Amino acid sequence: MSALFDAIFKGLLPAAKTAVQEALDAGQSPQEIINDNMVPAMEAIGKEFAEGRVFVPNLLLSARAMKGALEILKPLMQAENTTTAGTVVIGTVKGDLHDIGKNLVASMLEGRGFKVINLGADVSKERFIEAARDNDADIICLSALLTTTMGYMKEIVDAVRESGIKVRIMVGGAPLNAEFARSIGADGYSSNANDAVDLAKSLVA
Repeated sequence: MSALFDAIFKGLLPAAKTAVQEALDAGQSPQEIINDNMVPAMEAIGKEFAEGRVFVPNLLLSARAMKGALEILKPLMQAENTTTAGTVVIGTVKGDLHDIGKNLVASMLEGRGFKVINLGADVSKERFIEAARDNDADIICLSALLTTTMGYMKEIVDAVRESGIKVRIMVGGAPLNAEFARSIGADGYSSNANDAVDLAKSLVA
């Protein structure tokens, strides 16, 4: 277990930044660092969460450490024109201001090689469509934590389909389930961040 893997798995932000710089100084490429250390660390903490051995705060700390490490690597990756796993537009739907879970999914997607456009919370269907079109997105991820905002997801799905852009739509959030996702015409549903990344991978495969 490398120092970087350990730092991300334990959610140690300063240690993660130090380990990334040390790996770069040792001659590793950004993509090697991500694939060999950072992605496995996020997969490991996601597995621990799925099996009930760690909890949401642990995931958030790991995601923060991952994000901090990625901030160091992003400029280098852009310079190398590194290919990505796909492009994802993500946001919490209009009327809903909850974004902790959504931000966790966004961080884990980035850690697994996706380019992520995070629109924040209270996002309208027009903004989702505009961002997806402008960034040639592969997937739109919709999040909602309130039962009162779930209905707006269908409006977004319908608007996206009517717009003619070719994009898959994922939904997630505490009050949702797979049946609801199917009923509004979404392409997939995930109940947790780790599964969301696996779903995104399968949708772009």
